[in-house]
Amino acid sequence: MGPKDDPPVCRIMDYGKWLYKQKRKVRNSHKHSQKNTLKEIRLRLETEDHDLSVKLNHAREFLQKGHKVQFTIQFRGRQMLHTDQGYKMMDKIKEQLEDLSKVQSPPKRSGKRMILVLAMK
Repeated sequence: MGPKDDPPVCRIMDYGKWLYKQKRKVRNSHKHSQKNTLKEIRLRLETEDHDLSVKLNHAREFLQKGHKVQFTIQFRGRQMLHTDQGYKMMDKIKEQLEDLSKVQSPPKRSGKRMILVLAMK
C-alpha cells in the first residue's frame, strides 16, 4: 500500500490531534531526561537529631530516584567560630548515607555556608 498503488491509497487523519501527540512526546522525553538534577537540603547547627533524620530520609528518596543531593549548613553570627561542629555534622550525614551514595564534593566552606554534594553510587 502506498501512493503508487492502483487505486491510490491515502490516510485521512486529524492533523491537530497528530500535532498534540507530537508535542506530548517531546514533553515526556524532557521529563524523563531530567534525572540528574540537584536537590538541596538546608540545615543549621541547631538542627536536632530527629529533624536531621527526617531530612536524611528525604535525601535517601532523592538519591534512590537518581538525583544528586546538596547539603548546606548555614552559619549565623557567632556560629562561625564553631565550624568544626559543621564538619562533624557533615561527617555524620556521610556515614548515614554511605550505603546509598558517594561523595561527589567533600564538605567545604564558602562564606557563611558549608556545602557537601552526594551522588548515587
